[in-house]
Parts: sequence; structure tokens; C-alpha cells
Amino acid sequence: MFAMAIGQGKWSQAAYYLIPMGAYLLGAIVSEALPVPIKKLKFIRWDTLLIFLEMIIVLLLGFVPESAPYQISQVAINFICSMQYNTFRQAQGVPMATTFCTNHVRQIGVWLFKGLKGHPNKKFIKRAINHLIMLIAFVLGGIVSALLCKRIMGRAIWAALIPLGIVLGNLLYADLKTEKNLILRKPHGH
Repeated sequence: MFAMAIGQGKWSQAAYYLIPMGAYLLGAIVSEALPVPIKKLKFIRWDTLLIFLEMIIVLLLGFVPESAPYQISQVAINFICSMQYNTFRQAQGVPMATTFCTNHVRQIGVWLFKGLKGHPNKKFIKRAINHLIMLIAFVLGGIVSALLCKRIMGRAIWAALIPLGIVLGNLLYADLKTEKNLILRKPHGH
């Protein structure tokens, strides 16, 4: 969109796109800078703290009035999505992008092909299923969001607090109990 605005000579629109792009860049920087000092606390991991920060931002975004410019939410979401994408690099031991769905469609095809060619390979089929589950989660999230937006508009973002709360609880439990000995590990998803 930035490049298209430049190509069309819409300079102010192009300049605006530097703001959400800058938020995304800042999110990547923050997610690289904070894990080391958080690790030194020896209490919780960066990825656990990140979910808590996301919950705070989501909660605050729900209070933004409908009359406010949508760019407020866009910039905040770009910031936290960048941190999440840079921090959560796998799910259940399977490398994957956790913030967008298009890669899951590709990965399902790749792993199904690898799993079914010749003789079925359970490892490849498992990877395809993990990506399918993530894709289904995206679709269900989109459906629920669309339905909630019709009823409660911008406050629909608060529905994201439910899965985030579940994830936070699981990560806290892991940090404080089951994976306490891994607290110094570089975060890439539990």
C-alpha cells in the first residue's frame, strides 16, 4: 500500500504508512531487546510477559471510542503482532508463523504431499494437522469477530482476551511449575 501510494503520487498517504510500518519495526526491536533483561529476573519468560502485555493493549483498545481514527488500533495491533511474530516461532514443536494464516495453507499442502508421497509418514501428517488446526483457529476467530463486531463494534476485541487468558495461564503454569528449569531458554514458543 505504501508503494502503491508512492506510485500514485499520494505523498501524504504514503507518509502515513510509515507510522504502522514503524510500529511493526519497533515491535521487532522491542521483542529482541526485552528477552535478556526479563530472563535475568528468573521468574517468567519473555513470551509469557508478552501475552500479558498483549492483553493490556487489547483491553485498552476496547475502550477506544468508535469515533476515533482506526489508525490508533492499526498501529497498536502492528506493534503487538510484530512482537508476537518474532517471539512465537513454533507451536507444539512445529515451526510456524502464529500471526497470519496464509502460510498455514501453504504448509498444509507441503506437509500433506511429503506425508503421503510413497508411503505415509506420521511426522509429516502431524505437521499438516498442526497447521490445519491453526488455520481453523484463524477462521473461527474471524467468524466470531465478525459476529461480535455486528453487536458490540470495537469492543469485540475484548473477546480476544479469552484465548489470550487461557494461553497466559498455560504459560505461567509452565514458567512456574512444569518448565521452570527452562526459564533461561531463548523464547520461541512453549
